[in-house]
Amino acid sequence: MSRILLFTGKGGTGKTTVSAATAVCAAKLGYKTLAISTDSAHSLGDSLEHELGPEPSLVSKNLWAQESNILYNLEKHWGTIKKWLAALMAWRGLDEIVAEEVAVLPGMEEVANLLWVYYYEQEQNYDVVVVDCAPTAESLRLLTLPEVAGWWFKKLLPVGRKLMPIATPIVNRVTDMPLPDKEILDSVEELFNRLEGLRALLSDPKKTSIRLLLNPEKMVIKEAQRTYAYLNLYGYPTDAVVCNRIIPAGADGAYFEKWKKAQAEYLRDIEERFSPLPVMRVPLLDTEAVGLKRLAEVGEYLYGRGGDPTRVFFEGQPISIEHNDGLYTLTMKLPFVSKGDVSLLHSGDELVVTIGNQRRSIILPQVLLERQVKEAKFDAGELKVIFEED
Repeated sequence: MSRILLFTGKGGTGKTTVSAATAVCAAKLGYKTLAISTDSAHSLGDSLEHELGPEPSLVSKNLWAQESNILYNLEKHWGTIKKWLAALMAWRGLDEIVAEEVAVLPGMEEVANLLWVYYYEQEQNYDVVVVDCAPTAESLRLLTLPEVAGWWFKKLLPVGRKLMPIATPIVNRVTDMPLPDKEILDSVEELFNRLEGLRALLSDPKKTSIRLLLNPEKMVIKEAQRTYAYLNLYGYPTDAVVCNRIIPAGADGAYFEKWKKAQAEYLRDIEERFSPLPVMRVPLLDTEAVGLKRLAEVGEYLYGRGGDPTRVFFEGQPISIEHNDGLYTLTMKLPFVSKGDVSLLHSGDELVVTIGNQRRSIILPQVLLERQVKEAKFDAGELKVIFEED
């Protein structure tokens, strides 16, 4: 697989349309392309005007599409573990049907959906996989699970494997509680290995790019900034911002003039807040963008006529957040700027950086909200802001 393109953002910003348009453009260029929706509120099939299922189906030349199904995915990726959890909960007195539902732990659906991407990478089925993600980046945050639990997993699993043959006969004498057997432990190990592989794949900027969807509206912009902060915190490469539903210049009338004026201000704000990421613009269309022909038109707005949606539009991370020795350090690249030109203000959930008469507001992730700035330093074109421990 050459490229993985993920589109995420607040619900209602047009992720499905932009994802489908990107897949259509890639397929037209000759790439063997798969469009996959990991959002439980599926609309990818409606956008492509093609009935989709839990496995890929051919839509047109070089283009396949798939809408993930939670029950199908859980059986494929979590089946053995889920059955044991359901049996354990039923043993605790839950109704079997309820136990089956409760055994679907929070986040399992999102992660199970994303595991398809890792599967296709291993199988080398496609040149490009375009992912219509859930409305927020929560599913991406769940992929840090191997890092959080890795130490315990690597230390305790070998011990569990050794003790289980000894402990099982003893426990079975006093209780009928279901214990994890070798098959379940193997499934847990395999799952963690897949999650680690998926995490590494989605963190590789040569293979993966995440693109943020937003509309020129205040609340949507702030939500996109927060998502962008989390993507930086977890090391996921973002290479572009897509601003959708911009009122065209030719729209006349007092009503549209007010909207165009407001949007012009928000567009300047978007350029400032997400700089140096490129901002792709898609106008508000006069009809619904469904079907391959209309989606191809949207693709031209995004990438230009004949443009390649698979190329990397921005390399590197202009903002990064690292955690060392209990301290969090936010690093911001500011080339061609001298120390005396930079001032800093920490206010609520925002870090405001001012350079001359230009101001940049950065929405902080939750982990930094309650922390005070300990110090800030500027060196070799980088601003480093160090936050105190809790």
